[in-house]
Amino acid sequence: MKKISVWVLAIAAVIVSVSFDARAQSGQAASAASGNGAGASAPVSGRKSDRALRRQIYAALGKHKEIDAGNISVRAKGGAVTLTGTVTDNAQINSVADIAKGVPGVTSVTNKLTVSKPLGGM
Repeated sequence: MKKISVWVLAIAAVIVSVSFDARAQSGQAASAASGNGAGASAPVSGRKSDRALRRQIYAALGKHKEIDAGNISVRAKGGAVTLTGTVTDNAQINSVADIAKGVPGVTSVTNKLTVSKPLGGM
């Protein structure tokens, strides 16, 4: 009877240790998977930084009273900025691009701004 109890305890101990080892390995796999999941959350933080960059550009444009930023659209992705919309005169096209380039975090500016024509004029 003592031999059977020793064997049962020994087998139970082996099963317990194997199950703990299996849990540890699955936990490592889960943490590795969550490491890949961190890459999935990177676009979220990327979107946040893109939005923050857009806000900074709009704020910089707002400091220049001669520029009406109401018709200017700013898109940002990873530091690359695209400006679209209209301005009132040709000189403002380059001025808006220069202002955007001066904002920290901007790596490039694609300027698609055009000059708006007055409704009644030619």
